[in-house]
Amino acid sequence: MEMRRSGERRWQDNGSSLRGGEDGTGSYQWLGHRMQNITGDRGVLKEIIRDGSGETVPPDSSVLVKFSGYLEHTDRPFDTNWFKKNPKLMKLGEDITLRGLEVGLLTMRKGELARFLFKPNYAFGTLGCPPLIPPNSTVLFEVELLDFLDSAESDRFFDLPPEQQDRFPLEKIIKVAETEREFGNYLFRQTRFMDAKERYKRASSVLNRICAKETEKDKVDAARLLVFLNLSFVCLKLERPDRALAYGEKALELDKKNAKALFRCGQACLYLTEYERAREFLVKAQKEQPFNQDINNELKKLASCYRDYMEKEKEMCCKMFAPLNSHSSKANLEESGCAEEN
Repeated sequence: MEMRRSGERRWQDNGSSLRGGEDGTGSYQWLGHRMQNITGDRGVLKEIIRDGSGETVPPDSSVLVKFSGYLEHTDRPFDTNWFKKNPKLMKLGEDITLRGLEVGLLTMRKGELARFLFKPNYAFGTLGCPPLIPPNSTVLFEVELLDFLDSAESDRFFDLPPEQQDRFPLEKIIKVAETEREFGNYLFRQTRFMDAKERYKRASSVLNRICAKETEKDKVDAARLLVFLNLSFVCLKLERPDRALAYGEKALELDKKNAKALFRCGQACLYLTEYERAREFLVKAQKEQPFNQDINNELKKLASCYRDYMEKEKEMCCKMFAPLNSHSSKANLEESGCAEEN
């Protein structure tokens, strides 16, 4: 399979293009004969191009996919997001409404690349979707599953009142928090920092309500640590170094030698021009990870900022005391003149 930058696709399967010939070679009917029937009625047919790994997509998940949809005998997609740098996270049943595509996604694993044929009753029906899709069209979709988040349990959890949420087993609560954190990470990668922060805060609120037993404390603290680190980083992106520092220090309460927490605190202090504290945090971070390039670069940045700061302070002091020095020199000259007259 070759994807072209123009949006065209041309497959060579046993020497035949999917445009189709007079004998039907290369047509969707010919292609369908070697595809897996995943619905039992041949309404959705599948061929795996590249295997994925892990579990299949659960119902009601949110998925990150690349896709292209084609009509028969065409090489240009009628719909595609294949060349978008940051595809949108889509929820099954809400953002993805094409019946065949949802059925197909539920059979896929992370990293899998597959092609599907959807008969009209699993695609656009008897009416089609004018002007792009004619009536009763069988369509072909190429789909790559980049990632998915099993958000169903998380969504159900937040629909419940707090007293019912508190009755959930610890493992499920931690899983809900992790799902929220993963959502936040996705939004962060999309540079939607405020939305990411809200997801991280939801995860934090869930974890902070847990009254863990002594034997469970380490597990809860490990989950909280990751959320505090995320919150610290996103606050830096939102230019809130005071909050970034506060979350970084909360992370250090859980793990005082955590290099990432020390690094975030150092970054926040540098942003706040608290150079001595910044150096203290960054030197500690460097001690934990001596060869971390980000930490070493931040120390160089700190040295440069501090040097500029001292030069500006010196320049300001010179300007402040210049009138006094001038006045003092003038007074000395006057005194000297008076002495000569005497």
